[in-house]
Amino acid sequence: MRIFIFILSLITLGIITFIYIGKYRSAFEADQACHFEQISLYADLRDTGCDHDIETKQWILYQKLDAISPAKVIKRYVY
Repeated sequence: MRIFIFILSLITLGIITFIYIGKYRSAFEADQACHFEQISLYADLRDTGCDHDIETKQWILYQKLDAISPAKVIKRYVY
């Protein structure tokens, strides 16, 4: 019984840690990360941009392909 409780506690702690580490603490941090990666990592891609989605609390790094097709989401920055 103690082993089961110990394993369950470790799994719970792991999930909480994963969720906490995977998010930014504020919209400002997510904004800064999005624009930093846009400038430094994706500068060679044309028509990249960052956009803020208030409903889902995230910044989105995207690439606009052309006028008639939807933008391609490169990365999401959830806060």
